[in-house]
Amino acid sequence: MLSTDPDGAERFQARRRAGGGDPAGRVGELRRMAAEVRRDVVHMIDRAQLGHIGGDLSVTDILATLFGGVLDIDPARPDHPDRDRFILSKGHCAASLYATLARCGFFPPAELATFVAPLSPLNGHPNRRKVPGVETNTGPLGHGFPVAVGCALAARLSGRSYRTFVVLGDGELQEGSNWEAAMTAAHYRLGSLTAVVDRNRLQQGARTEDTKRLEPLTEKWTSFGWDVRNVDGHDHEQLLHALRPATTDRPVVVIARTVKGRGVSFIEDRVEWHHKIPDADQVRAALEELSR
Repeated sequence: MLSTDPDGAERFQARRRAGGGDPAGRVGELRRMAAEVRRDVVHMIDRAQLGHIGGDLSVTDILATLFGGVLDIDPARPDHPDRDRFILSKGHCAASLYATLARCGFFPPAELATFVAPLSPLNGHPNRRKVPGVETNTGPLGHGFPVAVGCALAARLSGRSYRTFVVLGDGELQEGSNWEAAMTAAHYRLGSLTAVVDRNRLQQGARTEDTKRLEPLTEKWTSFGWDVRNVDGHDHEQLLHALRPATTDRPVVVIARTVKGRGVSFIEDRVEWHHKIPDADQVRAALEELSR
């Protein structure tokens, strides 16, 4: 298993403290973190010649906001019993999660160069036995959300006050297990649970609405008893507001409207970039755009 990076963890906590009292400074810090993660993702996928670059880039702002401004975590103590729980149910977008964890000090950023290499802890899907900060193994779509419901129930049963967050792909919502989980969370009134839908409207091979229609998505979640919050999934200020604690005992779902491939013009909103790998010229162009 990878070891935490003490210096990186301290830098992360210092950055959070520096931006914490000033809303503008806080948002600016989240934007910088997201830009770093996006560049990391391009480098990782280029080295590995494997990955899911479109979904990695769409979820980056959500992950940066959660880890940089919302989650009550200490990367130096990743197993603290009172930590907030985070689950990336769309586990095929592990590159963005690994880059975020490394930027927070859960492990040294140099390890990102080993992404999906033979025997690397940084598998194509997150593994809790190998990577600090990963709460549960994910990859089979529809599995992460039910685990998150279990985490929220466990908090109640153990008398702990931690919050649980889970990020879902929108295509993933075509799995029936998610709606069983949504029904269960509402039934048990798990107000400590927040789901975030990365609503980029694309999945492998086609648009979600052409594959299996999800809309009206807000009304679906509302009918299941959830507090629904719709936001621009690339606006850190809106995300911070939407990810605030629940004011009722209803679980919260944030429908984050995103663009697949966000930040790289020739990847944005293009279905073929679900797991297409950029060539050398495209890598240079992507990094140039992401450095502006």
